Amino acid sequence: MSILVQQKRHHIRVLPLRAPTNRKNVTMTQPLTRLIPDGLPDSSKYGHSQVTIAEPGRMAYISGQVAWSPDSPDVPGDLAGQAALVVRNARTALAAAGAAPKDVVMARVYVTDLTPARIGEAMPHLEDLFGNTLPSLTGIGVAALAGPDLQIELELIARLPD
Repeated sequence: MSILVQQKRHHIRVLPLRAPTNRKNVTMTQPLTRLIPDGLPDSSKYGHSQVTIAEPGRMAYISGQVAWSPDSPDVPGDLAGQAALVVRNARTALAAAGAAPKDVVMARVYVTDLTPARIGEAMPHLEDLFGNTLPSLTGIGVAALAGPDLQIELELIARLPD
């Protein structure tokens, strides 16, 4: 169900609208709905949806996970190795919150020196994490991350199961 918010003199009304008929329902999981509306690219082939609607409930905000391990001070030298460790850390953080990858509403991926080739190195690991759940996802190219050797960071927002 879509909503329209109208502002009239300091009052805000939320009006229910009829569900648009021009959208493709990708996956319906309770309590998350994933959408790819008509008029937007079909992002499901890249492992994410264009819109995720979360029903009211408890949320978990997972800090950016990087390629740091409590077992070793060494950071993998390549992006694929870092992405694998980032995904492992993300799984650990989600589990600690009582969530799973299917509960992720929004993922933000920060990559240094972002290029299509570098996206290609990282995406198999992200696809392994999310499978067919298709969270909303934003890829962001950055000049640097928290440490000089870090190349990728993954920030997550999850709706916790009831």
